[in-house]
Amino acid sequence: MQAIQFHERIIHFKDWATILFVLSSLIIGINKNVFQARFNEFIKLAISDKYTKIYKDTSNLMSGFTISMFFVQLFSFAFFILLLLKQFKFTKNSEGIVFLQIFTFIAVFILSKYLIEKIIATSFKIEEFSEQFNLLKVSYRTYFGFLLLPINVILYYNPVLNKDWIYYGIIAIIIIINLATYFVALKMYQNLVLRKIFYFILYLCTLEIAPYYFIYYFITKN
Repeated sequence: MQAIQFHERIIHFKDWATILFVLSSLIIGINKNVFQARFNEFIKLAISDKYTKIYKDTSNLMSGFTISMFFVQLFSFAFFILLLLKQFKFTKNSEGIVFLQIFTFIAVFILSKYLIEKIIATSFKIEEFSEQFNLLKVSYRTYFGFLLLPINVILYYNPVLNKDWIYYGIIAIIIIINLATYFVALKMYQNLVLRKIFYFILYLCTLEIAPYYFIYYFITKN
């Protein structure tokens, strides 16, 4: 009598990702219609700094446009990290759970870092620079998150395109954008920075270098 063997049927459930992609696109569409002038300047950020000059007031950090696009940024970066972990076989749990963990970690990390920055900036009396610098970082990183969204879609639904060099290239671009943000900030606020150079260096080492070093150390050790 022939024995019957049962094999587990693995079904990849991707509806959750599709819903999040649609939700992110919906947020972008709403902002495009509600904040037309601002959105038009925002999408030119790669070739023009007009957006950062027009919306440099620190009140823009808590505007509806900035907050909603910040969520798109969080989703884009969290999803790219998920794809990165999958590509290099660093995760064995379901995609949805891993994404939720990554998204939560990034959100808590950024918000905690922002609150600590405000405390230290107040102590060092560089609140003006800190607020404007944060606004500049949010603008450029949100812009890259906006560009990363369609790339995530392509990589997720077309596994044949998942090549190591593509991920290395995107990581290199992220690093370059971060470095460029610092150079732009130094150029824009050089007078303020020179007046408080000691506090600025301390601020930079404490909040812009140390946190990422500890994250890198934790990931490589685990």
